[in-house]
Amino acid sequence: MAMTSKATIDPREAEHFGRLAADWWNPKGSSAMLHRLNPPRLRYIREAVDAHWGSDPNGFTPLAGKTALDVGCGAGLLCEPLARLGASVTGIDAAPENIGAARAHAEASGLTIDYRAGEFEEMAAGRTFDLVTSMEVIEHVTDPAAFVAGLAAALAPGGLMILSTPNRTPLSRLAMITVGEGLGMIPRGTHDHAKFITPDELTEMLAATGLEVADLRGLSFSPVAGFHLSGDTSLNYLLTARA
Repeated sequence: MAMTSKATIDPREAEHFGRLAADWWNPKGSSAMLHRLNPPRLRYIREAVDAHWGSDPNGFTPLAGKTALDVGCGAGLLCEPLARLGASVTGIDAAPENIGAARAHAEASGLTIDYRAGEFEEMAAGRTFDLVTSMEVIEHVTDPAAFVAGLAAALAPGGLMILSTPNRTPLSRLAMITVGEGLGMIPRGTHDHAKFITPDELTEMLAATGLEVADLRGLSFSPVAGFHLSGDTSLNYLLTARA
């Protein structure tokens, strides 16, 4: 499949997240919610990687020898763990400020990650990757179907795609916008509930590119367990797709 040339970046979204760049790695700052989401996301990714490639669940570098692309990488909250799992990582984000923060943090952490700023359709053109990830991004682009097609085009034969996004439900509106943004736990203006995507809608977009969903898991929240993987997709969900 040819890489789509259609730009999917929403300039307003890029500007919004670019303003948060300097605070991205502060676990108590404006990106605190992402820091809380990261552990269950990483657990899901590790389980998916082990299941797909048959790696040792107790091994430290299951992605050794593999290439990984994280689209909408922000300041590298996912890229750095992927690099530590052994992958050769490329991170792409629409906001140059985020990429600047990502490069500085990776250098200070002693990690080599290929960070690029701009439209991922252009940055990744002609390249394919064993693992393609995009976390909490598709709800911010101008054309989700075109964005998914671009992700699929960047996936190498036999590769694995992992996506996460909020579901479009009354619960997600209440939790993420009314409460999350209303109480300042999430920066105001981060979400537009109308742009949230249901699992069925995302599954159809993936099917149109020739990919099938291999696993779907909910990302839930409770006062006791915090964010955790579950069978309830009404708030947020992760999925894996493959050819």
